[in-house]
Amino acid sequence: MTEIAHYIGGSRVAGTSGRSQPVWNPATGESDKTVALASTAEVGAAVANAREAWPAWAATPPLRRARILDKFKSILWDRGDQLAEAISSEHGKTHDDALGEVTRGLEVVEFAVGIPSHLQGDYSANVGTGVDSFSLRHPLGVVAGITPFNFPAMVPMWMFPVALACGNCFILKPSERDPSASLLIAEWLTEAGLPAGVFNVVQGDKEAVDALLESPDVKAVSFVGSTPIAAYIHKTATANGKRCQALGGAKNHMVVMPDADLDMATSALMGAAYGSAGERCMAVSVAVPVTDAVADALIERLVPKIEALKIGPATDRASEMGPLVTKEHLAKVRGYVDKGEAEGAKIVVDGRKFRQDKQGYENGYYIGGTLIDNVTPDMSIWKDEIFGPVLSVVRRNTYQEAVDLIHAHEYANGTAVFTRDGDVARAFAQDIEVGMVGVNVPIPVPMAFHSFGGWKASIFGDHAMHGMEGVRFYTRIKTTTMRWPTGMRSDPEFSMPTLG
Repeated sequence: MTEIAHYIGGSRVAGTSGRSQPVWNPATGESDKTVALASTAEVGAAVANAREAWPAWAATPPLRRARILDKFKSILWDRGDQLAEAISSEHGKTHDDALGEVTRGLEVVEFAVGIPSHLQGDYSANVGTGVDSFSLRHPLGVVAGITPFNFPAMVPMWMFPVALACGNCFILKPSERDPSASLLIAEWLTEAGLPAGVFNVVQGDKEAVDALLESPDVKAVSFVGSTPIAAYIHKTATANGKRCQALGGAKNHMVVMPDADLDMATSALMGAAYGSAGERCMAVSVAVPVTDAVADALIERLVPKIEALKIGPATDRASEMGPLVTKEHLAKVRGYVDKGEAEGAKIVVDGRKFRQDKQGYENGYYIGGTLIDNVTPDMSIWKDEIFGPVLSVVRRNTYQEAVDLIHAHEYANGTAVFTRDGDVARAFAQDIEVGMVGVNVPIPVPMAFHSFGGWKASIFGDHAMHGMEGVRFYTRIKTTTMRWPTGMRSDPEFSMPTLG
């Protein structure tokens, strides 16, 4: 068995804790790798390494930091397929989906390459007689990112490019379910010229997470994952005096109005609900057709497309949907479908019946696309984030009923409306209480120069990720007020200075 190691001080470092766990190939249900699980001492060694590297990195001109990231960007462009293959082998998503993940992460690197402009400060001359004032943003020090299994490359790249560009050293704790991508990223950063210790990877589980949260030398923590864990991360990090941005769960609704282009809406739902087997925090898991006529027409269009989904391993480039990430998660998703049926929902397309017959993949963690009608807000399949290829249909009679349904949910990550009516589109974008909104766009993930983040229980902390919000999160502001002597000494002043 190959053990996936840590990356500390510019090279791979074998685990010393004596603890490890298998890394599964979801497509086959087999394992030929293990991942080391770091001890508190191993995390401490990585933090110490980063702390030692930080003064020199913080003093490096932003333009030089940007040039290193620019070279890393070129490596990503050239080797995107290699990274995508590593992702698919441990996550299960199709190759094209994994390559799309790499591209979306690369866009944040492109944003970070512009850091000399993003770090430009403010200068005010003559705020008082002979007095000038200016503000600059300074790096925090050692920062950490704790990332989920569903995007083992993209989510880390939402974090570390901006953190590094701002002059911080970064420690990545990737998901132990698909950790190999983290080592490729680390090695490519070193190849691009990043000094040893500026980017480190510690593999691990809760022990490693808690060690990062409790370390006095880690100044900020970024997290993406489920809401209960996000709440724990935020509470623990802030209790230990750290900045924290923790993105949690989602239940994303797509409203389909009577005037919508139903063919367009159907195609959008197919990609948004079943892409990456629904294991996306921006997946659309609830369709909200307004009127029964729209619901019936939408379901009529969806059924044959769902039944025709090509489900298989990433090695088959014709696959449109891969397996779920683990055997346990497959059982969880199936359990939600069982419960929805028991609570009275109508299973229109039953993905539980799917069986993988490709030779060598019969034991993979596959489930078919599932469509459930007559879902109501009292059902667990509406309340909970299922994180699988399950699309619920909640029928509503009016636009306002659809909006009220969305507002009733504890999560407010992303949402969308499909309509030809500009007035409806404008009202929805203006009034909906959700962090990311699409109008005839099903998965409204912002581009890298904007910022990603939801509202309500979908986020803990004050800052969204990447874009200028990321720059603000990974820096602190320093304002200097300056006056030069004129050659004449003045008497001491004991009243409140007014600078006038």
